[in-house]
Amino acid sequence: MITAIVMIDAATDSIPEVAAAIADLDGVSEVYSTAGEVDLIAIVRVREFEQIAEVIAGRINKVPGVLETETHIAFRAYSRHDLDAAFSIGFESAD
Repeated sequence: MITAIVMIDAATDSIPEVAAAIADLDGVSEVYSTAGEVDLIAIVRVREFEQIAEVIAGRINKVPGVLETETHIAFRAYSRHDLDAAFSIGFESAD
């Protein structure tokens, strides 16, 4: 699975509508509204590298209200769940 993190600048008056339209696109797993330099962050997950262009250039960039995007490709995912599994020696958690 290939994961891309897409930073999106959107028209200020239509951020919720842009977010909803992007969230409905095939290949987009999540969309977050954010504070800071970008308005939205979309998580794109596809099976093949070529599909990144289809989803971002072919779909996200064509959503009305999307002004600009910046894409970052993830190499490896780290999460608490992954780290807990990596360091687990088979004992049940005391939590």
